[in-house]
Amino acid sequence: MIKDKIQSLLAEADTLQATNLDEVEALRIKYLSRKGIMNALMEEFRQVPPESKREIGQAINQLKETLQRRLTDLRESLECQADSSSDFDLTRTPYPIHLGSRHPLTIVRQQITDIFSRLGFILADGPEIEDDWHVFTSMNFPADHPARDMQDTFFIQRHPDIVLRTHTSSVQSRVMETTQPPIRVICPGRVYRNEAISARAHCFFHQVEGLYIDRHVTFADLKQVLLTFAREMFGPDTKIRLRPSYFPFTEPSAEMDISCHLCGGEGCAFCKHTGWVEILGCGMVDPAVLDANGIDSKEYTGYAFGMGVERIANLKYRVSDLRLFSENDVRFLTQFTSAQ
Repeated sequence: MIKDKIQSLLAEADTLQATNLDEVEALRIKYLSRKGIMNALMEEFRQVPPESKREIGQAINQLKETLQRRLTDLRESLECQADSSSDFDLTRTPYPIHLGSRHPLTIVRQQITDIFSRLGFILADGPEIEDDWHVFTSMNFPADHPARDMQDTFFIQRHPDIVLRTHTSSVQSRVMETTQPPIRVICPGRVYRNEAISARAHCFFHQVEGLYIDRHVTFADLKQVLLTFAREMFGPDTKIRLRPSYFPFTEPSAEMDISCHLCGGEGCAFCKHTGWVEILGCGMVDPAVLDANGIDSKEYTGYAFGMGVERIANLKYRVSDLRLFSENDVRFLTQFTSAQ
């Protein structure tokens, strides 16, 4: 009888099992498809006497709901097992993660240090908050010397002898205090000056300074090192020229220009039609600086040089506004991905 068949199918529905989603689908086809058991049961229901249709109809509906619920439970259980055994990180953001690029100043500073490292210079570092001795006095800046006015300094309030370093020469002073020649170091780092921020100036920027002290060091040695650097940095056809200048810690002192790599020295708007572009200052270490830092100036000589990293970056990438280097605009920074 149809009533017995329904009771048997209800007992069978509670024991249905499946080990994968394909088996669940096979059970659905067996029981609930157009050619399944439930459809055949509905054909038999048409032959049920009218007085029994209400009772049998309710039983058929209960059977159908039981089958649907059991199949749904099997499907969800198997899907959860598949998710838990997958290699997907469910905490990962759904958005693509774009790889960043190194900052253009980092790229240029690394290029500079790599070149001088191949020439035998080692890296030296020091504090950005310094005392007056290492920033000025040890570098031949007497207390009343007008050369102190060349740099607008940030002083720490209530500590007039503590300043934000205006140049990385303070690192050279610390190296000379603790190391006996031969000394061959480069000192990259951030420096600070109390200047109005504009397209051509900023209150902080980055320098790389170099120092070499040994017996019989000459200006010719300095010139050859700087020529090698210029050709490594800007190309093998680069020319240099040295113009007399003044720095308190070197004597004689010079500023170095390179032939404009945009016009090949012919003259253009970038080099102001001179064919030359200034890139750094240099000179022989003043004997007073050597003596102040515990090195015998009668036995040793040395040279020093210093350049702005922003200046070199401007020459390489023609960045006209210094503020772009510190604003962290992604549109600007992503332009240097290929330069890494």
